[in-house]
Amino acid sequence: MKASELRGLSDQELLEKLEDAKRQLMNLRFQLAIGQLDNNSKIMETKRDIARIKTILRERELGIRR
Repeated sequence: MKASELRGLSDQELLEKLEDAKRQLMNLRFQLAIGQLDNNSKIMETKRDIARIKTILRERELGIRR
């Protein structure tokens, strides 16, 4: 997901996306542990999505506009 797409969402929607991404990461790690994960890059992509969401939420908290 792109940062420009995320910036168009409200704080509540971002928090919901953050929870979904954390849940997805947990499921991906579980799949990796039991050997069912086919695409390992999905874990890194999900981590980056989480970081993007947290960054945008922090920017809004600090009043930084982009």
